[in-house]
Amino acid sequence: MGVEPENTLRSFVAAEHAGLDVVELDLHLSKDGALVVMHDADVDRTTDGSGPIADHTLAELRALDAGRGERVPVFEEVLEAVSVPLQAEIKDVQAARALAAVMHERELVERVEVSSFHDEAVAEIARLVPGVRTALIGSRYGLDIVERAVAVGAATVCLNIRRLTLEIVEHAREHDLRIIGWVVNTPDHLRLVRALELDGATTDHPEIKRTGRFTA
Repeated sequence: MGVEPENTLRSFVAAEHAGLDVVELDLHLSKDGALVVMHDADVDRTTDGSGPIADHTLAELRALDAGRGERVPVFEEVLEAVSVPLQAEIKDVQAARALAAVMHERELVERVEVSSFHDEAVAEIARLVPGVRTALIGSRYGLDIVERAVAVGAATVCLNIRRLTLEIVEHAREHDLRIIGWVVNTPDHLRLVRALELDGATTDHPEIKRTGRFTA
């Protein structure tokens, strides 16, 4: 989203062309059950429309401008537009069930990791898609994020870099969890990622990957 309209096919293609390892996206359900790619629960911030996604049909969402003439995509379109692995964030159990159906139909267990702030959504996708890789996201969290991740079978924790401490990193490592820091958009945050030896970082700016090679 630092260089292209967020959660659009244009942004995902740009990320792949920039050499990023994984594309992260966000999923909501439209009124008629489509897996819509958008971060917020409503369309106001990122389109020229207004109101909750859940109150719009897919056709209505398609009529909106998501930036630079881009249309609101559905998850299946992203699968076709790029070939890199995906991390799909789901907001609730209903989205988990819809995503599970697509993952079974398209055999996506190896390609798609599923993440969520919500423990029950992570547990549900793991129940519905055996072998799926999952991640629990934390924004305001403490050491308990580790126990929560273990309880729902997540292999990864995606943690707000601004709250991350060495104590939490060590606790996560004791439980063999991978750790991803977000959102890493500054040299200081990138240095912290490297100092704490995290497994990866989520960024809005593709150039951060190139910069990272020269940052101590």
